[in-house]
Amino acid sequence: MSLQVLIYQGLVGVSAAMYLWLLSAGLTIVFGVMGVLNFAHGAFFMIGAYLAYTFYGMYGLSFPVAIVLSLVGTGLIGLVVERFFLRPVYGLDHSFQLLLTFGLVLIFDDLVKAAWGGVFMIPPMPRFFEGAVWVLGMPFPVYNLFVIAAGLAVWAGLWLLFEKTWWGKLVRATAADREMAAAMGLDVRRIFATVFALGVMLAALGGALGTPVRVAAPGIGTYMIVQAFIVTVIGGLGSLTGAFVGALLVGVLNSYGTLLFPTVELALIYLIMAAVLLWKRQGLFGREQA
Repeated sequence: MSLQVLIYQGLVGVSAAMYLWLLSAGLTIVFGVMGVLNFAHGAFFMIGAYLAYTFYGMYGLSFPVAIVLSLVGTGLIGLVVERFFLRPVYGLDHSFQLLLTFGLVLIFDDLVKAAWGGVFMIPPMPRFFEGAVWVLGMPFPVYNLFVIAAGLAVWAGLWLLFEKTWWGKLVRATAADREMAAAMGLDVRRIFATVFALGVMLAALGGALGTPVRVAAPGIGTYMIVQAFIVTVIGGLGSLTGAFVGALLVGVLNSYGTLLFPTVELALIYLIMAAVLLWKRQGLFGREQA
């Protein structure tokens, strides 16, 4: 097998990794700031995909407008979930949070079936993303390049948001010690609600961006959240850098596994996760717990 084919397959893996990165970024932000393990996070990926399909594929709005509307709609749903379901369990053990959010997954799956049916849906590719560019003598879809660029832009934007803005400093202070932050007059509940909305909108962005190339179907959120948890375990829960690196590892390994070891492709990422945990139980970029 030629080097060109291997490099090309790596690019395919990187483009696939960007969907995982967007989902995992929201998951790790919510855990890092709020301490909530949200199994329902994958459902917001699914909702983002369905809303983007509705606005773009059914109502005929432009693709960028459909993405923005899907983010807004999913963010509003996230605020409702945070206010009425998650807020009462903030102080409870993670097992209660997982049970609650898993129940939300089942509810959202049924709501999606009731609203859109159980048929797989995929709209046509937007005209300005049609076609391919030649990479190493092989055609590489323009849309895949756009997804890679979007994922990198989100990574840069999140770094600037949390490291270079006043709001980011408030969020990091709240994550470090919420009682002290409340004592200093910060509205911790509002910060938590905003962070949760940001997290679910990142998940929705991953689902919305996948609309022209990945089917929207009930259950896709559950499939994606399993991989997202693997990503965050490898990278370290609460670490955005870890989520980004973990997503790249999983995406590229899946791509090479499909090409080279199709019969054991799914096992590769679990083996990598086990190896990482044996070597560093908190993940590659996670902090050791006291």
